[in-house]
Amino acid sequence: MALLRRRPLVAHGILLLAWIVALMQTRSGAIGGLEILLTDLAVGYIAVARERRLSVSVAVVTGVLQVLSVLVWLSADAMFHVTVLLAMAVTWMTGDSIRARRAHAEMLREQATAQAVAAERLRIARELHDMVAHSIGIIAIQAGVGGRVIDTQPVEARNALDAIEATSRDTLSGLRRMLTALRKDDTGAAPLGPAPGLADLDRLAAATRDAGVEVEVRKVGEPRPLPPDVDLSAYRIVQEAVTNVVRHAGTERCRVTVDYRGEELAVEIADDGRGGVVGTGYGIVGMRERVALLRGEFTAGPCPGGGFRVAARIPLPAAVA
Repeated sequence: MALLRRRPLVAHGILLLAWIVALMQTRSGAIGGLEILLTDLAVGYIAVARERRLSVSVAVVTGVLQVLSVLVWLSADAMFHVTVLLAMAVTWMTGDSIRARRAHAEMLREQATAQAVAAERLRIARELHDMVAHSIGIIAIQAGVGGRVIDTQPVEARNALDAIEATSRDTLSGLRRMLTALRKDDTGAAPLGPAPGLADLDRLAAATRDAGVEVEVRKVGEPRPLPPDVDLSAYRIVQEAVTNVVRHAGTERCRVTVDYRGEELAVEIADDGRGGVVGTGYGIVGMRERVALLRGEFTAGPCPGGGFRVAARIPLPAAVA
């Protein structure tokens, strides 16, 4: 029985053979009953753990051997044989129904995860829409200014052209990295406010403090302008992780570290709360999807000494680095 979880077919064969030999030696009704009970339980476990075709074969072979052993060494009546077969059928059907329910639940989880990924991509698409709309607006204004002063104030016109070039490069860089991975449209209304970024972490920390959790924000390296999509995604990761601390960690403090490295941006959110395993919610899925779209690395899980840690590394374009 201890071997049943690791090697169910081998364990079931040993179990069935051992009890048939015991029944042959003792010719005891109690031994026959134990044989039927334990081998039926083993068949039920196999029906739960293995595919249906295999478990049906195991159940049929086991039922035939049970009936033959009882018939030869106990000389039971026909009704007892029918009871043995019915017990086997009921046990197998119970195990198979458990296997089917688990498979259905796993399919629902996969569908829910896929829907969460799609919803997260759609939300990113909305935010990307805001970024592009904002950039195009700046370009239009600067182009208008440059057109008006190009004859009278060439220096101002040159500044306007420089601003157009910088804005265009940033916007095209963000589009190139993200747009092909996102859904194309959304029937809902996109938010019209400016997209947040790492510069808004102090405001996020203040709001979280009002919710009962003190957020310590630490910046490593020299802060510098980031591509809008990287800046927004890093902020959203911090926001989601801090929200999870407020909801689930059961602690009054967490640490946010933003590390401006040479060729990448590293973000870490850690707390000393109750820890636990990575849940099946959509927050972790959304954060992982954001980092994957930017070709970065993402990890989330409990810390060895207690608490929970979320970390993301996002590569930066060569121009920014």
